[in-house]
Amino acid sequence: MGAGIVGVSTGIWLRRFCDAEVVILDRLAPGEGTSHGNAGVLAACSVVPVTMPGLFGKVPGLLLNPDFPLFMRWGYFPKLLPWLIKYLSHANDRDTRRIADGLTMIIGDCVDQHKALVADTTAAGWVQDSDYSFAYASRSAFEGDAYTWALRHEAGFDPVIREGDAIREFEPNLSPSIGLLATMKNHGFVRDPGAYVKALAAAFQELGGTIRQAEITDFEISDAKVTGVVTKAGMEPCTHVVLATGVWSKPLMQKLGLSIPLESERGYHIIFEEVQGGPAHPIMVASGKFVATPMAAGLRCAGVVEFGGLQADLNPDVLKLMRKQARAAFPELSHGQEIEWFGHRPAPSDSLPLIGEIRQTGIFTAFGHHHIGLTGGPKTGRFVASLIAAKPVNIDLRAFSPMRFA
Repeated sequence: MGAGIVGVSTGIWLRRFCDAEVVILDRLAPGEGTSHGNAGVLAACSVVPVTMPGLFGKVPGLLLNPDFPLFMRWGYFPKLLPWLIKYLSHANDRDTRRIADGLTMIIGDCVDQHKALVADTTAAGWVQDSDYSFAYASRSAFEGDAYTWALRHEAGFDPVIREGDAIREFEPNLSPSIGLLATMKNHGFVRDPGAYVKALAAAFQELGGTIRQAEITDFEISDAKVTGVVTKAGMEPCTHVVLATGVWSKPLMQKLGLSIPLESERGYHIIFEEVQGGPAHPIMVASGKFVATPMAAGLRCAGVVEFGGLQADLNPDVLKLMRKQARAAFPELSHGQEIEWFGHRPAPSDSLPLIGEIRQTGIFTAFGHHHIGLTGGPKTGRFVASLIAAKPVNIDLRAFSPMRFA
């Protein structure tokens, strides 16, 4: 259930691991949801959650700062508050380290995992090796992130530091206001995430898999085992289900008796077509909390955090700030048309995805990846396919169990 990067990856690995009939169901075509709209970075080093020590006291000031990329639809705040309290309760050193350890298991080797997924498929052409840099205004701004970089170091990720003229020699189009560049080697990015997932879906079909568009509404359970899923197009019989529908998994989990503290963290991107004056590799601009990635269609600037649920429309103020931040980081930027997009990151209150079986029902979860969905999708799919095919996983998945919310 779900034709994004996680669902399609799971389908491919299931077809490779066993001779089972595998069907992917989604109300949209493959690669049309959240997997389409992201920064495209295979961000192996992004193991530190947002909920770091001290976040609780910073939130009011960040919300009131018009130049900080955090937005709140205040009419939604009362509904958000129970989740937000749980989310902020993890803003301490012990939980941050526990979460970072878990995320490292999922994404620490993500480039290799993507390459294994695309082996012998046409999707391989969308994956590109690259550096991944973090741009700071000054060394003091970089040192202000010392806690994050210390956790990355513990996970095995250390940057190459450039300052002054060395920055412009490496990335000539960066603004002189950028005083320090911290560059991670051995990363990568996807040149068009939506096209990438569509190519993977085609590879899945070439392996004998089936894709159907249908909106899923419920499960059929008999003797505590799943026997089918109910869609608006009719019943789909099955022996196993993988629930990989992102933030839309929450109401389906409720039908199974599990109330998951999961919210939509709305994210935005702008593609600047026919671009000149942008970066040659993906760069996270720390002041604007956005990533600029050179893609097939142009320069994609993606990021920002907005809380407003699933129903609110696109917020033009978010895109206005993103344009301002992009031009500040790349003052020589010129481009043709712009493509705007926003979507919904599935954010569990503890920042860890849900990976595993619900009781012994034959229903497996594979959602809740927050900021690391594209990065961690292939390995998550491989884990879940291994569980279903009774192959060794060689990792302790208890930290990701959906039953932690029982």
